[in-house]
Amino acid sequence: MRFLIKTPWRHVAGATPSGIPSAWSRRTVLTGRLPFQPLANLSAVLSIAGTIWTVAIMFLITADLLGRSIFNSPLPRVPEIVGYSIVAIVFLQVADSIRHGRLARSDAFLDGIEMRTPAAAGLFFFVFHLVGAAIMALIAYGTLPDLQEAWIYDDYFGSQGDFAVAVWPFRAIVVICATIAAAEFLVQAWLSLRAVMKDEPEHPDAHRGAPKGYTAIAIFALIGACSAALLLSASDGFAIAAILVVLMVLIVLIGMPIATALAALSFVGVWLLRGDLESAINMLKIAATGSIQNQLFGVVPLFVLMGMLVHEARVGRDAFDVCQWLLGRLLGGLGVATVAANTVFAAITGISIASAVVFTRVAVPPMLEHGYSARFAVGVVAGSSVLGMLIPPSLLLIVYGIIAEVSVGALFTAAIVPGLILATGFCFMIYGLARWVPSFVGNLDRIISTDFPSAWSRTPAQTETPRSALLKLTPIAFLVVSVLGGIYGGFFTPTEAGAVGAVLALIVYAIKAALLPGMSSWGALWRVMIETGQISVSILLLIIAANMYTRMIALSGLPADLVGLATSADLQLMTLIVVYLIALLLMGMVLDSVSIMLITLPLMLPLLVSFNVDLIWFGIVTVIAIEVGLLTPPLGLSVYVVKAALGNTQVTLRDIFIGTSPFVAAMLFMIALLLLFPQMTSVLR
Repeated sequence: MRFLIKTPWRHVAGATPSGIPSAWSRRTVLTGRLPFQPLANLSAVLSIAGTIWTVAIMFLITADLLGRSIFNSPLPRVPEIVGYSIVAIVFLQVADSIRHGRLARSDAFLDGIEMRTPAAAGLFFFVFHLVGAAIMALIAYGTLPDLQEAWIYDDYFGSQGDFAVAVWPFRAIVVICATIAAAEFLVQAWLSLRAVMKDEPEHPDAHRGAPKGYTAIAIFALIGACSAALLLSASDGFAIAAILVVLMVLIVLIGMPIATALAALSFVGVWLLRGDLESAINMLKIAATGSIQNQLFGVVPLFVLMGMLVHEARVGRDAFDVCQWLLGRLLGGLGVATVAANTVFAAITGISIASAVVFTRVAVPPMLEHGYSARFAVGVVAGSSVLGMLIPPSLLLIVYGIIAEVSVGALFTAAIVPGLILATGFCFMIYGLARWVPSFVGNLDRIISTDFPSAWSRTPAQTETPRSALLKLTPIAFLVVSVLGGIYGGFFTPTEAGAVGAVLALIVYAIKAALLPGMSSWGALWRVMIETGQISVSILLLIIAANMYTRMIALSGLPADLVGLATSADLQLMTLIVVYLIALLLMGMVLDSVSIMLITLPLMLPLLVSFNVDLIWFGIVTVIAIEVGLLTPPLGLSVYVVKAALGNTQVTLRDIFIGTSPFVAAMLFMIALLLLFPQMTSVLR
């Protein structure tokens, strides 16, 4: 997924705003609007319903928290309502997400094929959409008996005569919306095939590399045939699971939506392992309807909503203004101010991509105006944006906690010290570069003109006053204390913190919109709501697919076999972890953060349990290692986002990657410190 300028804005972990569909997805969407407008309208209406439902859940959880805390009278059955609602919200919004190309995938391979051989890329997309349609159809088919049973036997949760909620409407939403999603996939498959037949190039170099595109198709078809032969001849679960894991990584790298790849190959694996199609369908249905049917998963859309509202309320800009005022006179002070502001912003949003967008627009122009080199300015923004996924509340830590089944609150607490140490290390590194490598940082003794839009010009730091700084910091401090203080103080759970934080962020947004003319509009607020739904759906679909993948891996016995191999080979724990970290760093070059976590953790966690590893400490190490991938080529998600946010400038991707290299080194050093001193994560626990 990417911006219109064809710069990838692939979805993260997260989170992250996923942007506008790729060039191929844009073409299929645009050509599909007229002949399939009724389906598009239906998908949009369902998405709006899901958005409204999400906001209602936000207020419901907040009202329940207030009723329990103040009046000692909690609302009835809120956890069950939220659990069922999360499943419904995902399926209400999935069709619209498919139509707009919002499902997370790796673009690294298909970028080249698509630009040079559109027809070859179209054939890949055609197959991907067909597989997605099959998965959604199987979910609808598998859930239909549950709908019939809930209707016939009048299943409900709650207490009859007191408060009872029927189950069948929730099941009906899954069946109907999964069917509509399958139809959307089929529409995209048809449009991809039609574009293949028209073979309309989008790039001047199209067809110049046509043989390469079709050669790639032939190679992957051969690999697929060989894989199928190996799977059919495999005699045990270990071989089946190992082949499927390798094949899964391969097709994810090719560009199939990651949730589709995980679900499809896991379905095939269960079918082969059980030798029963109905068992595989039933397990897929359970993963789709049961894996996220828990109030805990409400934390994803609620924290995403809070982060989006905070972004729209320009809290990041305010944080930078204050930090610039306080630190701007230091050597390398604007770089240090950017890191400090990113640290504050991370303590509210938990989304690295949001930080990258905000501070590209807020921090890069003043740094350039004060003589910093463009390479250093964009490197500081991209490098410090990774703090958003480490300093709590972090969406990636939430996903890790869900997968590893450990306390999200404990992860947040454990991440504070490493996060602050890393942020402090970034500041000292910037000061050291400014003092000893000034050629890298820039000419700090003069003001330079730039080709950036004048609208980006910042107010000089000298115009800030203690009173204005206090006013700008008040909403930030209010949100941080309310959300993190509530979690660490034991006043509410992470899900409740997300609801409270989203409500408070909405209040901050409304107040600032009312007091600051032209700051924003209510139309922008509605776009935030829609964007929140599409981002959340992408993440939650990944979690559903990962649940199916985990079930297949457990059924195969692969984790136990790996534990046996590690034991027989007498592997040391540190050797195992180093190999794992190297694998994360390599995968981070081509995959997004959440996908890496979902693929590797089901294999790694049983090994760690056998070694009695502290999974909280391991989670912090994992998140930092994965976040290195945000700064390394060829994927480098934060780098691409910074490039997209810069617009049409002379700053190249190579410049940004070079600018982030000191931050990559600092993060690797931080990983080494955590390996040597694991007690850093237990200081506050």
